[in-house]
Amino acid sequence: MKVDGKVAIVTGASGGIGLSTARLLAAKGAKVALIARSEAKLKAISSKIPGSIYLVCDMSNPEQIKVMVSKVYEHFGQIDILVNNAGRGYDSTIEHSDPNILEDIFKLDFVGPLVAMQQVIPVMSLQNESSIVNVSSGTALMHLPNMGGYAAIKAALAHLSLTANGELKNKGIAVSVVYPYSSTTDFETNTIRGRIDSQLFASDDPKGFSLPPPDTPEYVAGLILKAIKTGKPEMAAHDWMNR
Repeated sequence: MKVDGKVAIVTGASGGIGLSTARLLAAKGAKVALIARSEAKLKAISSKIPGSIYLVCDMSNPEQIKVMVSKVYEHFGQIDILVNNAGRGYDSTIEHSDPNILEDIFKLDFVGPLVAMQQVIPVMSLQNESSIVNVSSGTALMHLPNMGGYAAIKAALAHLSLTANGELKNKGIAVSVVYPYSSTTDFETNTIRGRIDSQLFASDDPKGFSLPPPDTPEYVAGLILKAIKTGKPEMAAHDWMNR
């Protein structure tokens, strides 16, 4: 689908991948609603993106999400694109994972995107074509030590996305899931650190494969834009991630 003239909601837009995505969509002619928890950051960003609006919203709070989507629709009169990017990481071994922390991560990384999707579907159904992009994680495609709980939640989001893609095609809504690789953002800084086993980490793959350097948030934003334009159900940051 074309992005020019469309209305896009981008969550987690106060920095990193979300901010880069919002800027890219705006540069391509979209009207962007910037969503995050930091009003000060959103206000400063919105002032530099023509035609944008910002709304403070905790994406782990279903009631706030419902109000947010309603306000975006009231302002623009349409919603064509939803980018569910807001999320937080949690590093811990399975043995020592804290169920309460995992529940909080689940609310933000899975329930939040689900509620946002449910709120925009009726609105998007009124358009000829719309796009939902859910940002998962490359960890969902792997079995990495110390990341099992987080990866499982992101895998659940991917499964939800692919199922929704099949269910919503007849409504003209394409649902895509993007799997980013490590990126040069504050994500790792904001990741909750539990008890990990450093001995489980290996610097190199047994077959001699070394991990490449992190991607820029602009690179990941480009993947999200490609998913919106093509409607491709799945998009990994790099081909080797699928293997």
